[in-house]
Amino acid sequence: MKVAKLPTILVIVQVLFIVFFAIFADYAPSANAKYPENSKDADKGGADPSKNKLHSLYDMFQHVHVMIFIGFGFLMTFLRRYGFSSVGFNMLIAAFVIQWHMITHGLLHMATEHSSSFKIDIESLLTADFAAAAVLISFGAVLGKTSPLQLIVMAFIEIIVFVCNEYIGLYFFKASDVGGSMFVHIFGAYFGIAAARILYNSKVEDSKKEGSNYHSDLFAMIGTIFLWLYWPSFNSALAPGDDQHRAVINTYLALASCVIVAFAISSNSKEAKFDMVHVQNATLAGGVAVGTSANFMIGPWGALLIGSVAGAISVVGYKYITPYLARRWKAHDTCGVNNLHGMPGILAGLFGAIFASFASVDRYGNGLYEIFPARAPMENSTKLLEIQANFTISAGDDRSAVQQGGYQFLAMAVTLIVALVAGAITGFIMKMSPLDPVKERHLFDDGHYWETPSDFDEAVQFCNGTDNCETVNLKSFDDEKNAEDPDN
Repeated sequence: MKVAKLPTILVIVQVLFIVFFAIFADYAPSANAKYPENSKDADKGGADPSKNKLHSLYDMFQHVHVMIFIGFGFLMTFLRRYGFSSVGFNMLIAAFVIQWHMITHGLLHMATEHSSSFKIDIESLLTADFAAAAVLISFGAVLGKTSPLQLIVMAFIEIIVFVCNEYIGLYFFKASDVGGSMFVHIFGAYFGIAAARILYNSKVEDSKKEGSNYHSDLFAMIGTIFLWLYWPSFNSALAPGDDQHRAVINTYLALASCVIVAFAISSNSKEAKFDMVHVQNATLAGGVAVGTSANFMIGPWGALLIGSVAGAISVVGYKYITPYLARRWKAHDTCGVNNLHGMPGILAGLFGAIFASFASVDRYGNGLYEIFPARAPMENSTKLLEIQANFTISAGDDRSAVQQGGYQFLAMAVTLIVALVAGAITGFIMKMSPLDPVKERHLFDDGHYWETPSDFDEAVQFCNGTDNCETVNLKSFDDEKNAEDPDN
């Protein structure tokens, strides 16, 4: 019965997904053959293929899709004995979240819009990938320390909270976060860290399996390169027109400057050598840090500055903050998501609030109201009618720049609090014995979950930063642990 638990739950979940989609989901007009405009030729007033959402978004969607399944998956293969799980569980979680997010997000909007169904189009697929990114960031914090069943439960709960938090930020605070640095990166990082704190096992610190080797680090760099190349698409996919163009430029520049500073700070040691952990992760921090303000008029120099600061903060985080959190607060963060997603996400929120506080019509033109809809004049005001004569916008709240900046900061603060509280509660749920918490001997090890090749149990050398190396056969190591504590 224990062996069948996970596959049984997965099959039941997928059947429920099919039922939900059958009852509540439908194609959006741009993908629906029944839509009247799709039954006419374009020259007869029908749908123009070049104006279909797919035409403008599919390339960006595929870039983000690659980031989710290859970028995040391979970035976590640095653990020498957890590569199958890193890529495999990444794929499982993402496939689960994509469907669950469409349902959760769709039901919420059905309730608020009093609709009988939710519509699916290319934008739905894109936002589902964004949600998957948040959960995969959380996965990084608990990597190697959780069972597949625990991960499914974490993803199930996290998406419900994620959708509600994002709705509050976008529709109540009316914050702008085009690259998801607040609603995706901050949320995912601190949800995962809070769960990791509750799941903390003192034996983790003693595990001989948490570590990399030459080849696992090389595989992880594949993930880094894919993420680095496609991050401009992640930050700009949902932005329109010139906003999208600007977001690509700002993200590109932030990533470039981040690499230079990350390498510089990484090699600033007595040995003057680069640390592959920093190169794999800190070089991406610029993409996170510029996410909130990617479509703002921050100037090319501003993008370079944000990327530089993010690279420095991320490397410092890996050197000092990660070990401090594990030692002092028992928050063991396997992938260091605090350094790549958490702190750079907070940096993005702060920069977003600052830049929003100085945004003006003089600098943005009418595009100001596209980026910050709440700053548009109120309904039926003379100013609104004057703007609408030349530019299509909806009525807003007539916020000042400072007020918008305040709401930007508030959205970030609420996201951080919600993530920490919800992550901690989820951590307690994940500790329940029916969810198969990971035993000490199975930490950071594929052997318990996967069929492994014959060379999986070869002896591994541990040097622990000294010249006194110890050769350990990890299969024998497991057998010894089992003999010492057969119930562990």
